[in-house]
Amino acid sequence: MIATSGHVLAVRAAKAATTSIPIVFLTGSDPVAAGFVESLARPGGNLTGTATLGVELEAKRLELLHGLVPNGKSVGALVRTTNLNADIQSRELNTAARMFGVTLLVVNAATQHDFDAAFAQLAENNAGSLVIATDGLFISHSAHLARLTVRHAIPAIFQYRAFAAAGGLMSYGASFADLYRKTGIYTGRILKGEKPAELPVQQTTKAELILNLTTAATIGLSVPLSLLGRADEVIE
Repeated sequence: MIATSGHVLAVRAAKAATTSIPIVFLTGSDPVAAGFVESLARPGGNLTGTATLGVELEAKRLELLHGLVPNGKSVGALVRTTNLNADIQSRELNTAARMFGVTLLVVNAATQHDFDAAFAQLAENNAGSLVIATDGLFISHSAHLARLTVRHAIPAIFQYRAFAAAGGLMSYGASFADLYRKTGIYTGRILKGEKPAELPVQQTTKAELILNLTTAATIGLSVPLSLLGRADEVIE
């Protein structure tokens, strides 16, 4: 069998390679809309797996960030325009920005070599905070991005805990450990003889909020008790 992780392109490559070998995917995209399965309940074919909320939480991340920096006039959004969901991400964030009366500044990073220029653009335009959009590239370099946010003293939020654990201010999204555990369970069941077509796509809807208080203190930010009370984990 084949197991794929994260990026929609990995699932597409595996799907294109075989119609018979079982494939277990982990994706932040809608697997039905992407054409991976016929339906969530009845996948059909040789693919099944786990779908997590990704793009759907971009607006929520901006809301959480605004609660932490309520007086900010502008918020940055780091995206990768080649991401298949980039337009949706920008639209969701723009809608949320208008709701909270802030200006959204979208900056692009196609590779990790573009990070410094993107942060320089954010500083030049006085972005008061930053939402890092969901993307495989950013996940792979979450520690690098965390260091840049601290260096530029910009409050930032990302999807996964690894960002906050590496020094980023906060994260809001599904637990990586939970996602991979679900993927591993399905992998084991298929290796024991079950068919992907008969295993419904698992949906992870729970999101965890992680706050790094050390980083908040470093960049001179006070975290309100209301937000602390909502946190699933506080890093000190």
